[in-house]
Amino acid sequence: MDALKSERTDFAEVLYEKRDWVARITINRPFNYNAYSTEALVELAAAFRQASFDDEVAVIVYTGAGDRAFCTGGDVKEYASRYTSKPRDYWKYMALFSAYIESIVNTGKPVIARLNGMAVGGGNESHLACDLSIIAEHAHVGQVGTGVGSVAAGGATQWLPIFVGDRRARYMLMTNRRIPAYQALEWGLVNEVAPSVKKDGEFITRATPEQISKAQKGVDGYCIDLSKLDEAVDALCKDLINKFPECMRYTKQQTNFWKDLAWHQTVGHAKDWLSIHYTSWEPMEGMNAFVEKRPADIVKLRQRAAEGKSSEFMWGAYAQSCPSCGANYLPDEFEFCGKCGAALHGSNGKK
Repeated sequence: MDALKSERTDFAEVLYEKRDWVARITINRPFNYNAYSTEALVELAAAFRQASFDDEVAVIVYTGAGDRAFCTGGDVKEYASRYTSKPRDYWKYMALFSAYIESIVNTGKPVIARLNGMAVGGGNESHLACDLSIIAEHAHVGQVGTGVGSVAAGGATQWLPIFVGDRRARYMLMTNRRIPAYQALEWGLVNEVAPSVKKDGEFITRATPEQISKAQKGVDGYCIDLSKLDEAVDALCKDLINKFPECMRYTKQQTNFWKDLAWHQTVGHAKDWLSIHYTSWEPMEGMNAFVEKRPADIVKLRQRAAEGKSSEFMWGAYAQSCPSCGANYLPDEFEFCGKCGAALHGSNGKK
């Protein structure tokens, strides 16, 4: 096989379609709101590289399956089960994620984000990596890192200040409040909003949150219809196809300057910090709370810190030694040795 012209079609979690100068790459995990798994990141990077090298592709459209989500970032269930127990592997995961994001930025071709539903967390970062964006009216964008025990350093901390300015970037990153479609347009996060809410067969412009909710549930004559979104994406593709490809490639490279600068100055130490952070209590509590569908007990960690206790380690710092068997680095709040069962507090002068 010619390494410069791959024709792979055997993706498991990604759909790849090529027609009329357009490659369409779709995250195909609607059962999980199109959250990407570790394996999906590998496939997505391969799909973008394939589209980048293919001279029969002028434009790439990136989207998610269904109408609920474009992408909701990393699979938090996978994080909780796979990476909180082996943080060193999260460093490897971040290497795959970086390669995926860079496969979008470095395609040499315009990439349109077709926001068919919510783009949150790493989904919003994926959307920011694209060149242009059209959002369905029922969709929204946002970040969730500080609410689930992580930091959105996979594109959001780097690029949101460039897209929306410092204050708005901090608002999104620190509060995790969702940004609805028309606000996203006003802030410069997207290029267009396409009507997507129908009532009794007619499109509604500037649907209310209540109408959007009814459409997503398919009640009272409401429904979601993505045909206007597809029309807008197709029109944008047509404009881009009719531009000189080498001029387009270098225009993208030049325009990437600030994105490239912010990304490459920060993503390396973000990869290391995030992997080390996975040994702490915050991601353990935040991600397991998400999986268990309960509120994270953030105040408890704040209270422990205020009381002089450890808020980083669940059972205190690894500060005790067992007077019976000599085991070291036992958690400060353990009352008994985890190796031999001997009493700790009171027997070694710590309490």
